[in-house]
Amino acid sequence: MGASNLRSPPHSAEAEEALLGALLIDPETILNVAPILEPEDFYVRRNGWVYEAVLALHQRRQPIDFLTLCAELEAKGRLEEVGGQAYIARLIEAVPTALHAEAYARRVREAAVRRRMLRFASTIARLAHDADRPLEEALDRIEAESLRLRGEVAFQDRLRPLGEVVREVYDHLEEATRQGTVLGLSTGFPDLDRLLGGFRRGSLVIVGARPGQGKSSLLLSFATAALRAGVPAVLFSLEMSAEEVAHRLLAMEAGIDTVRLQTARLRSDEWPVLAEHAGRLATLPLWVDDTPYLTTGDLRAKARRLYAEHGLGMVLLDYIQLAHPSHRYDSRYQEIGAITRDLKELAQELKVPVIAASQVSRAVEQRASKRPTLADLRESGNQEADADVVIFPHREEADVEGTGPQGVEAAELIVAKHRHGPTGVVHVLWQPERVRFVSATREEVRR
Repeated sequence: MGASNLRSPPHSAEAEEALLGALLIDPETILNVAPILEPEDFYVRRNGWVYEAVLALHQRRQPIDFLTLCAELEAKGRLEEVGGQAYIARLIEAVPTALHAEAYARRVREAAVRRRMLRFASTIARLAHDADRPLEEALDRIEAESLRLRGEVAFQDRLRPLGEVVREVYDHLEEATRQGTVLGLSTGFPDLDRLLGGFRRGSLVIVGARPGQGKSSLLLSFATAALRAGVPAVLFSLEMSAEEVAHRLLAMEAGIDTVRLQTARLRSDEWPVLAEHAGRLATLPLWVDDTPYLTTGDLRAKARRLYAEHGLGMVLLDYIQLAHPSHRYDSRYQEIGAITRDLKELAQELKVPVIAASQVSRAVEQRASKRPTLADLRESGNQEADADVVIFPHREEADVEGTGPQGVEAAELIVAKHRHGPTGVVHVLWQPERVRFVSATREEVRR
């Protein structure tokens, strides 16, 4: 990629040859190189063929040396095309040591990404000239490809020694103990934090409920708890518009009756309170996406962009049954399974909690007890299997008198699944006028 290559695509034939020579000098080096490079990453075709042969030997657990490599290339009919045994011998002589093999590999990888950038630039030009293609579709294509390239630049081998992981976990435990916090992101409900330890990084949390039980409000409560901790979040709201989400948040935070807020019938003393909380909410790092037809591919692309640009720390989806998978399936059952699997993979990829609301089976309506169970999720894809935590908000709609200045209802947050710990029931209160759940203490109700 020096001055002599200004008019040719980015590449380094020297780095490619040095890498192949290093692999022949020390075959164990392939363990570090294989996660980084694919044969297609080589600019010089014959070098890609040689690397492909090395990978084939490695995958069959056969020795990698001059004789076996030549035999592998001969079997594929490519030995003479790469330059015969003389070229393989030259590769070995081209580098004195295998110490820098990984550095060579990363140089080859970087050049490959730069060549893809050039092809991407050509794609952008073609899309710009394609007047028959809808503009939004063209922009979506550009954004998706840009995020894919960014992902290649940010590539890192996730194969880690246990010792490194243990030290990281120990430091995290020590810091949480010193600060008196939970290991994960706080849920905003102290009793729920004590049961779960907060929302862990990389976890998928399913919030399941019948209509009208408050699952959307619970998601917003989880989001505001993260935002107060300075953690950026994104809400994909398929049930409420962005404006409705803002109304709901204002009612929850300002403590104003949601009906009077939505009908603009506020008392004079409530306007200063509303202005204060509106100003505070406007500064929080929350993004709301109310795209009507949202696929998990779109969701993942947008989440990756926010993660790369703003350090996204939480993803919320309201709700699963309104989303669409990126590919077609034979049944809705399979589609829901694909959606939850994509959400779980996103959580693991970004190492952030993904919290998704879900409608439970209608069968719960036919039972004497309306308390949902895990069986109510099993009829809808593999939500139970993919989820790390399953929470069912449940209200019997029985008023609790004398617990606060406003009418409230007893409610429960039923932790029906907890992959890393115990399950249980957390007692909370539901404030209908503020459409929010609060901890079951007098102090919380008066806030």
